[in-house]
Amino acid sequence: MARSKEFNEDVVLLKAMRLFWEQGYEKTSMTELVSHMGIHKGSIYDTFGDKQSLYTQALRRYSEMLEQLARHRLNDAQSSKDAIRLLFEMAIQRVDDNPEGCFMVNTAVEVAKMDPEAKKWVHLNWARTEHVIRELIVQGQLSGEFSKTLDAESLSYFFNNALVGLRVMVKTISDKEKLNQIMETTLAVLE
Repeated sequence: MARSKEFNEDVVLLKAMRLFWEQGYEKTSMTELVSHMGIHKGSIYDTFGDKQSLYTQALRRYSEMLEQLARHRLNDAQSSKDAIRLLFEMAIQRVDDNPEGCFMVNTAVEVAKMDPEAKKWVHLNWARTEHVIRELIVQGQLSGEFSKTLDAESLSYFFNNALVGLRVMVKTISDKEKLNQIMETTLAVLE
């Protein structure tokens, strides 16, 4: 008879995600994961698979959380430009006590080159961001907020690239004024 799990899978997955986010894939050992997650090594393997599989599941969970947060925040936007601004503000602001920067960007830099599954999640996340931005630009063009001469597709690539760069900078720059200035300069492309 199989034993029932004595832990909440999502809770321990979030703990693993946070540790990977703080330390990176390579610097995180199975011993640290066992300690941080508060479950036995066998339970990690039985529930999540090996370290690489656990990392991929943590990355998937992070992607879901980002999408939910963005959807929730964008509902508050008064205009297309405000919605795009909110995406940039989300990159600048720390949420709760999460590690600085972006777990997805960290993955792109550290893991994606050697892990096809991680690379897939990075590309999927960036494609979703580009899609949201493209839709916001088109919506702004239809409402008259933006010029119809703007190339929504190209701008979606540009803004995603700017967001990724900003997420990298957030890890090392604490000067919010400088980060906000970068955001404002980037958004000026829409005028």
